[in-house]
Formats: sequence, C-alpha cells, structure tokens
Amino acid sequence: MPTPHPRHFARYVAIGDSSTEGLDDPDGRGGYRGWANRLAAHVAAAQDGGLLYANLAVRGRKTKDIRREQLVPALSMHPDLVTVFSGVNDIARRRCDVTAVARETERMLSAFAGTGATVLTITMPDLSAVAPVARLVRDRLLELNDRVREACTRSGARCVDLARVPVTGDLRLWSGDRLHANSEGHRRIAAALAQALGLPGYDASWADPLPPAPPASIVARVTDELRWTGEHLVPWLWRHARGVSSGDGRTAKRPTLETVEPDNI
Repeated sequence: MPTPHPRHFARYVAIGDSSTEGLDDPDGRGGYRGWANRLAAHVAAAQDGGLLYANLAVRGRKTKDIRREQLVPALSMHPDLVTVFSGVNDIARRRCDVTAVARETERMLSAFAGTGATVLTITMPDLSAVAPVARLVRDRLLELNDRVREACTRSGARCVDLARVPVTGDLRLWSGDRLHANSEGHRRIAAALAQALGLPGYDASWADPLPPAPPASIVARVTDELRWTGEHLVPWLWRHARGVSSGDGRTAKRPTLETVEPDNI
C-alpha cells in the first residue's frame, strides 16, 4: 500500500480505554504517556506545531461505555484526526457479544469519518502462543479483529493491522499484566500510526523483530505463569467478582483540547 501524503491536522482527539490512556508507559511524572500522546507529539513535530490534542480515554471502559461517554464530547471538538480503540475489556469478560461490540465500534468510526476526519484504529495482537491464558479469548479476539477490518472498509476509517505483524506478539513489548503495552510497545504503536499517516521519518521499521531471546527453562516459564496469576489474574478476578472497575471514579487525563508541546507530552 502506498504511503499517503501527510495532511496537516489542527485537532486530534483520542478515545478509548486504558491502552489509549497510556498504561503501562510511565511519563516520569506519576502518570502515563502512551501511544496517543506519542502520536500527538509526532504529528505536531512533523507540521512544526499548531496541533490541539485531547485524550478522553478512561481505563476499564467497555466499547459501549466509550461510545456513550466519549463519542459526543469528541465530536463536539470537531477533530480532523481521531483514533478509536477498544474491545479488550469486552472480550475479557465472562460473556461477550462480539457482534454487538463490533457494531458499537463501527458506529464510532462512521460518526467521525462522516465529518471528513481522518480516523485510525488498530487490531489487537494475539498473544496466545506466548501467554497460555490468552487462548481463552483467542476466538473472540480473532473474530473482533475481522469485524473491525470490515468496519473500516465500510466506514472509510484506516485500520493499522497490528495483529498481522509478528513482532506485536512478542511479550517483550508488553507489560507484566500482558494486557497493556510497555514503553517500547507504545513507541512502536505510535510509529505504526505515524507511518499510516505518512509522517516524514516513519517507515515500517517499527515492525522489525526484536533480537532473539534466550530460551526459557520450564521452571522459568512455570514461575512466570504463577507470578502473573498471583499479581494480575487473581486481583482482576476478585475485582470483577465485586463489580469493581479499574476506571471507577476516574476521568479523562486530557479532557479538553490543549496545544501539544512535543517535548513535554
């Protein structure tokens, strides 16, 4: 696919859940940076500033919550660049209607694309080969990715298909909870989106594989699974059994359009 000629953007709005919020990419100031912030910085640098940016994402939100809570405020900002990403919190639930999730996603993509904005979304990498518990939701993930691709074709949104790039399944790009990218993972996602926008200086190098990792022993793999279960899975199950969300009481980290300062975002 040819690289598109870069367009000048005035207002970028990101909507979504914890991935768009930036977990787990610490900003060094007690918060999170994340691929959306990084993309905003890339866009601003490419056009010598002048970009306004808002990030309405809130961790723990399901797709229907994002559509209900974030779509209208985002549209009211009249963005000409939008990123929409959700679905992880849906497919991780005990029950998930993938068709309904995809329908909500397409409604958001179509609403933004209908204004003439450039709309980007991404697919979810499959970690089932390296994280056994991911096999429990693999079928849902693959189905949702397919439906997101179809929604992009119908709506005119651009799909940055991370799921089809092998390196995105490397656990070294993911934080210890295996749900959120780490800083290097966020850096690569932002670079992939920048390439999709045709920004100067960005090419397919974000998809380069990492150096081969030394083989892990069976003991090391079992120990890692036990650690992950105790530190992440059990607390997650306990929280959801009580109907508690990680996003309860939280609001967007950047709820209004603000000028992007590439060196401080």
